[in-house]
Parts: sequence; C-alpha cells; structure tokens
Amino acid sequence: MIDVHTLSPWLWIAAPLAIVFAYTIFGISGFGSTIIAVPILAHWLPVTFLVPLMVLLDMSAAMLIGSKNREHVSKEEIKRLVPVMFVGFLLGVTLLVKVDPDKLRVALGVFAVAVGVHGIVNPVLHSTISKWWSIPAGLFGGSIATIFGAGGPIYATYLGGRLHDKNQIRSTVSTLISISAFSRAVLYAIGGLLLHWTIFAGMALLAPFVWLGLKAGSRIHTGLTQTQMRRVVGILLVCTGASLLVHVFG
Repeated sequence: MIDVHTLSPWLWIAAPLAIVFAYTIFGISGFGSTIIAVPILAHWLPVTFLVPLMVLLDMSAAMLIGSKNREHVSKEEIKRLVPVMFVGFLLGVTLLVKVDPDKLRVALGVFAVAVGVHGIVNPVLHSTISKWWSIPAGLFGGSIATIFGAGGPIYATYLGGRLHDKNQIRSTVSTLISISAFSRAVLYAIGGLLLHWTIFAGMALLAPFVWLGLKAGSRIHTGLTQTQMRRVVGILLVCTGASLLVHVFG
C-alpha cells in the first residue's frame, strides 16, 4: 500500500502535529478529526491508506470518550439515529457510485458553514427542534460518513438543536462516531483495505499522539461554558465547510 522507505522526512514531523491537533478538536467536540487530519496528511500519504487508518483511530478515540462519559450519552437519541444512520450507509454507497463527489462536498460545505455561522451568532438554544429531524440527520450523516468519513458535523448539528448539555452532545456524537467507525472498519476489512501491516503500524505509532490530543481537548471542553461550547462547534463547522469548499474550488 505504501513503501515506508520512500516516505518524506517531513511526514515524521507533520503526522504527530496533525494528529495531536485533530484529536484535540475531537476531545473538545466529539468529532472533526478525520476532516482535519486527512487533508493535511494527504500531502504525503495516499487517501486509500489514510481513510482506513483514521477509521481505526476514530473508533478507538470515540470508545475512550464514550466509556469515560457513558452516563452523559443520550440513549433516546442513539435509538432514533442509529437505525436511520445504517440506511444512510447504504445510501452513501449508492451516491458514491452515481453522484459526483465534488457536488456532495459543495452541499456539505455550504450546509456546515451556514449552520456554523448560525451557531456562532446565536449560541444559546432557545427552543428544541423536532425529533423527526433525526431522519434526515441520520440519512445524511450516514451517507457522508460512508463517502468522506465525516458524518460528525451532521450529528453535531442535529444534537445541538436537541440537547442542552454540552457533555451530552459530545458524548452522544462520539458514540455515533464509534458505531459508524466500527461499521466502516468491518466493510473495509471485507474489502481488503485493512489487510495491510502498515495501517496497524501507523495506528500503533500515532496512538500516543491521539491520546495527547484527547487529553488536551477534554481539558479545554471541561473549562467551556455551554454557550462557549456552541460557539466552538460553530467555528469548527465553518472551518470544516470551508475546507471542503476549498478542496473543490481551490
């Protein structure tokens, strides 16, 4: 898949820094690692290597956050979202074959920027959105996760309109990421994308930096108020959407 002997020396500096930063964001919000790390590391490594690697790292990180904050997970929202999310996985496979991925990137980018700006300007949740929004959130989030490995912004947007507790939002999003990552890992294993020692070697080498990022992000998360947390998520959504649009039009 990759020849370790031809890797750039700069990768050994860039990869730890990118992973620490990506998982600091994950530790704060419960999502965002893949969409931050992959565009950076894709300068040196093939996406076919990075996506399976990030699935394994995300699954481990999400399980770590979820296990430590299990009491904050909204079981009601998990029950609503997960069945629809699996339908979204199947829809994503169809879209991946039939629809131009750049068009999907533009749609997700515009959506993330719009929602992010709204969250920054209006960080206080005055009313709760309907539980029926779980259907489009699950479908869209599952589809985007299948195609780009980045369903977190969709889940965070929905849960941000449903839940008033920042710990509930982060823990529930990370649980959804864990379920999504595990499901995709099974699919990648069946497809042969995980059957290479370099992926597991990369996971072992980067695991300490994932832990450092999660530790830093969790500390920042603890110090944030609910309003500040919504603004941080809003900024992250804007950056996420902007990066997707730059990828298409840049």
